This record gives sequence, C-alpha cells and structure tokens, in this order.
Amino acid sequence: MELKIITPEKVLYEGKAEVVTFPGLDGSFDVLPHHAPLISALQKGVIRYRVEGTENEQPVGSGFVKVENDILSVCIEESPEGGKQP
Repeated sequence: MELKIITPEKVLYEGKAEVVTFPGLDGSFDVLPHHAPLISALQKGVIRYRVEGTENEQPVGSGFVKVENDILSVCIEESPEGGKQP
C-alpha cells in the first residue's frame, strides 16, 4: 500500500506500508492491502505502520484518513510527543 501522512506544514511520511493502525473515533482499526474504500476521522492517539517488517509510530492530535485503491492519504494535526519514523 502507499501511505502519505501530512500536516498543514509538511509531509511526515510518504512511502510503502504493509499494515496501518489508526486511532479512530470509535476505537482503533487496521488497514490491510485491498481494504474497502473509506474516510474516517481520527482522534488523539498513535498511527502505527509497518514498513519492511519495521514498526513505526506517528502520534496524532486529530485528523482524517482516506483509503482508496491501496492508497492511504492521512492529514493530521501533530501531537507534541513526536514519533518514530523510518
């Protein structure tokens, strides 16, 4: 899958991802390849994504995700905690 995580100021990550876990408003949810299209709001938490077997994290204050044709577009307000990225 292709994952792009952006804020109003910059691109935080753009590249491949094997699985992504999002902090949804009704609880966390996973997106795997060939997921059905969706748009979801995100709450404060952590986006977790795996790249070549390595787990990465991006704290999020709020935002939304759009999933379509294995392309995940994520727009967030960064959480001040920072994150572990490739």
